Amino acid sequence: MSQRSLFAAIALAAVAAAPHVSLAEQKTVVLSVPDMNCSACPITVRKALEKVAGVQNVKASLEPPEASVTFDDAKTSIEKLTEATRKAGYPSRVKAGK
Repeated sequence: MSQRSLFAAIALAAVAAAPHVSLAEQKTVVLSVPDMNCSACPITVRKALEKVAGVQNVKASLEPPEASVTFDDAKTSIEKLTEATRKAGYPSRVKAGK
């Protein structure tokens, strides 16, 4: 067996033996945050959500009182997002998701 053929065989065996890796998916969820009632509230909610590992983008608004969060579902979950808003003093619930 030539060196090139041996290398190809080893590379093929390594790929075949590797565990199947599930690719992360980018998701967006809209959280209803009804306790936001002043102009500083969306800023506080946005900053709390941005601290969660895997969060890629946050848009929070006062009217309507909600936060749209884009995140890597391999690094975080909706439960962790709602926990972050709750710990910041703003309980939230899922309004819509994509």
